[in-house]
Amino acid sequence: MTDDAELPGLPDLSDLLATARVVALPLVTRFRGIDVREALLLEGPEGWTEFSPFAEYDDEEASAWLAAAIDFGWSPAPPALRDAIRVNATVPDVDPDEVRAVLDRFPGCRTAKVKVAASDRTLAQDVARVRVVREVLGPEGRVRLDANAGWNVDEAEHAIHAMAEFDLEYVEQPCATVEELAEIRRRTKYLGIPIAADESVRRASDPLAVAEAGAADLLVVKAQPLGGIRRALAIVAAAGLPVNVSSALDTSVGLAMGAHLAAAMPELEFDCGLGTASLLAADVTDAPLAPVDGAVPVRRVEASAALLDRWAADGDRTAWWLARLERCHAVLATGAGR
Repeated sequence: MTDDAELPGLPDLSDLLATARVVALPLVTRFRGIDVREALLLEGPEGWTEFSPFAEYDDEEASAWLAAAIDFGWSPAPPALRDAIRVNATVPDVDPDEVRAVLDRFPGCRTAKVKVAASDRTLAQDVARVRVVREVLGPEGRVRLDANAGWNVDEAEHAIHAMAEFDLEYVEQPCATVEELAEIRRRTKYLGIPIAADESVRRASDPLAVAEAGAADLLVVKAQPLGGIRRALAIVAAAGLPVNVSSALDTSVGLAMGAHLAAAMPELEFDCGLGTASLLAADVTDAPLAPVDGAVPVRRVEASAALLDRWAADGDRTAWWLARLERCHAVLATGAGR
């Protein structure tokens, strides 16, 4: 982990509240069980930044997201080693006949991450969705799966076998625990399909445990859940595994944070999950960080006052987010979230 001296000091709560804006952005397609993505935006000395932990996360977990927002809004980003980031398309658990329309929203993307293992979907439905993705991308395209820890080990083994014919780039978080990841990696190693860890990094008390256990071939890292760009870079350096940089259905402001993280990575082998502005039916900026020719630029994003007003959350939801901001600020003030 980075030394706290490398991180910005904690701004006063009044400084955060002075610029805080809460938005509710509609999605093009239902994703992760939601139709609207809520986020709280802040403007710091370095520009706009984002605090958008999912609603079900408790204050201790959410406080890492606030630390990330402060890091990005109150400190200069680390030096960029690249000025654009190749990104993947993200395919929610839609029906097969909707796949092509989803992929069309990601122009130039040569890689698709396909959501699988939803509780209300069958393996046959997952296979049908992945088959269409492979057909659309062609043999040169890259197809990866994201199960969001939705399978047990036996289910994961069965599913990976069922979809191995689609020449998978990797399978992300097929199971929930580090022990299960290690076991499924052992069982399927002969197939040559790498296992990636996401939740076992960003939602773990020890984000290095999965690497130390030899339970994954690569890590998926996200700036907000890991407490910011500098903390994420420290985790990557300590883990010693290949990494991919992804996002958590952020607005373009949050995606800019992820792009700066990816730009600072010494090595970046995989197309990153930073193209998800294409899943939003609205955004907070007149210049969304959406894919062009399969990549997004590395730049700060300026929020639009008109769009912040247009997509402002209602009074109850705004009050909920501001109260959450205050509680998470208190967690950071005690040092528990940093």
